[in-house]
Amino acid sequence: MVTVLLYLFGILAILSALGMVFHRNPVYSALFLVVTFFSLASIYALLGAQFLSIIQVMVYAGAIMVLFVFVIMLLNLRKEVRLPIGKPAQVIFGVIFGLLLFVEGLLIIKSGSISGTLGRYPQAKVNVIGNVEALGNLLFTKYLFPFELASIILLVGMIGAIILGRKKMPKEL
Repeated sequence: MVTVLLYLFGILAILSALGMVFHRNPVYSALFLVVTFFSLASIYALLGAQFLSIIQVMVYAGAIMVLFVFVIMLLNLRKEVRLPIGKPAQVIFGVIFGLLLFVEGLLIIKSGSISGTLGRYPQAKVNVIGNVEALGNLLFTKYLFPFELASIILLVGMIGAIILGRKKMPKEL
């Protein structure tokens, strides 16, 4: 049953991604992107990565899509403008670069380095304690300094947004 659902959500993700790329209306493209995000979140949930699934829905399908739709509405896109393909050297470079990335992905899959341990936790222990707990243990032990540094950077960004966005009082001018 899980295999059937994986194939179903995989096909839905591919079809909605194609709909997003090839649809002319940007709002419909954004809606297709939401369907793609939910399909990927469903695949993550079926594979046992519940935390990743929830983050996918909250961050990408929620916050990022609201930002995309606001930008689309503010730009007030009317008609699609066709850009020239580019110089032949650029096209050749793009094709070669794409093929190199594809070959690199195949080599990574073939080497088997994708599966293995989650940090210092073997897969059997992750199955026992859960991947959210393993992630939390890693964040607050091995990766504590980068985690705290990221929180400080986010705090500085929020303070900067508040300072830039607040209204100036007449006395302050």
